[in-house]
Amino acid sequence: MKRLAMLAGAAALMIAGQAMAKPEVGKPAPDFRTTTFDGKVVTLKDLKGKVILINFWATWCGPCKTELPLLDAYYKVRKDAGYSALAVTTEDSIPREDLGRLARAMNMPMAYRFKGKDYLDYGNAVPVNFVIDRQGIVRYAEAGAFNLRELEKVVLPLLREPVPDAAPASTPVTAATAASR
Repeated sequence: MKRLAMLAGAAALMIAGQAMAKPEVGKPAPDFRTTTFDGKVVTLKDLKGKVILINFWATWCGPCKTELPLLDAYYKVRKDAGYSALAVTTEDSIPREDLGRLARAMNMPMAYRFKGKDYLDYGNAVPVNFVIDRQGIVRYAEAGAFNLRELEKVVLPLLREPVPDAAPASTPVTAATAASR
C-alpha cells in the first residue's frame, strides 16, 4: 500500500511538472487568461489567427523601460496586419491603480492578473517575451529585451504566413458559373 502511494505521488509530480513546463518553441502555446486595464478578459483562443507577442515587464526594470515604447510603437504599426500584443505587468511592479495613466496612453493593451503559470516560469527575469504564430505555435520564448531588428526578424515572417481557416477567395458569379449551378 505504501509503495502504491509513493507511485501515485511520483506520477502526480510528473504530471504537475509537465503542466508547469515553460512554453517550448515549436510546440503549441499553453492557454492563458488575462485582464487588460480597460477590463477586457483575453485568452489565447480570443487571439486565434493572429501573431501574438506577450511581454512580461516591470516598472523597476531598466531594459523594460527601453523596450516597452518600442513594442508599443511596433504594435501601432502592425496591428492591422494581424499582430496582437499584450504588455503584462509583473506583480512586483507598482500598484495597478498607479499604472492606469500609462495603460491609457499606450496603443497596445496592458494587462494584469495573468493566469497561465507556464508563462511565468522564468523566475524573476524581466523582460520575458513570447511570440506565438497564427497557428498557436510558440515561435519565440526568451528572457531579455527586443530591439527593432530582432523583433522584425521574429515577427515579419510570421505575419506573412496565411491566416488559418481562411475562407478561399470566392469565385465571381458569371453567366457561365451561374448556369453550371
